[in-house]
Amino acid sequence: MVRAAGHRDGVNFRQLHRSIFLKAARGAEYQGPHMRFNRTWFRREVAPMLLLLLLITAARSSFADHYYVPSGSMENTLFAGDRVVVDKTAYGWRFPYTKIDLVEGARPQAGEVAVFDSPADGVLLIKRIVATGGQVVSMRDGNLVVDGVALSASGVRSREVFGEHVAELNFADGGGPPIDRLVVPPGKLLAIGDHRGNSLDARYWGLIDERELYGRAVAVYFRKGDGFVWKPL
Repeated sequence: MVRAAGHRDGVNFRQLHRSIFLKAARGAEYQGPHMRFNRTWFRREVAPMLLLLLLITAARSSFADHYYVPSGSMENTLFAGDRVVVDKTAYGWRFPYTKIDLVEGARPQAGEVAVFDSPADGVLLIKRIVATGGQVVSMRDGNLVVDGVALSASGVRSREVFGEHVAELNFADGGGPPIDRLVVPPGKLLAIGDHRGNSLDARYWGLIDERELYGRAVAVYFRKGDGFVWKPL
């Protein structure tokens, strides 16, 4: 027995599909063996989940997030594979997915580890702020002198002290390019990696604007080989 195209076992599937489409478009319900469309069910079950997902995503954009360290440019403070908690409210509260400040936050301070977009290619970076607007900076063999004061700890070249923040440096690849009495303009920041000879940082792409910071790195919460940890930065 031969049946016309679109028919199977006496059922006209073209008409059936058209009927389902029209009912769905009117918000009606079609109850069949493989399909059920119900606008009330969508509002009750799906819409709240979509709203929750949106709120979670917005919170990550505006309040807190985590950062995966992709390289060794911040050794010996951070290592490749580290996962870091980032406080996105440290420098102000922003409207989600924008750089529009809703509430002004603290000013960035030298010694803090911050997350921002690279001025060179837009890639998200994590570096240490070593100087802020108005400070005069020099660097010789990888060690910093800020406003005439050497930051290296007494007798320990691989450790620099920024008030309450301590940078554990890596000189395995030397000290990198020098800096000669750079005056940081107001509103600008000098951001450099702790692995001084192996960090693509401000010595290559220049200063960054304060408002370009996404947030302040708070602590390492996961490290390869150690598992879950809590190492404040």
